[in-house]
Amino acid sequence: MWYVIEGYDGQDVLAQRLAARPAHLARLHALRDAGRLLLAGPCPAIDAEDPGPAGFSGSLVVAEFPSLEDARTWADADPYVAAGVYARVEVRPFRKVLP
Repeated sequence: MWYVIEGYDGQDVLAQRLAARPAHLARLHALRDAGRLLLAGPCPAIDAEDPGPAGFSGSLVVAEFPSLEDARTWADADPYVAAGVYARVEVRPFRKVLP
């Protein structure tokens, strides 16, 4: 089943985000390579493709996992969690309809 994982950035965490980004992306690439990633990306804190020093408000991942528990376990192990980037993470089931 598909699950949406939303990570919400804390305050002033851009430096931590940038430092943890390679490890974060490596995990997403592994999901992609396994055919389990629908989409992933950050949410700019301002209305701009590149928010610069404004940073990001969080990230969204939609990926396939065997269960909600597995999705939560994967989300809890995210390098952004370990680096203190995310103030909170929400995981819930997702049903893809379109496209």
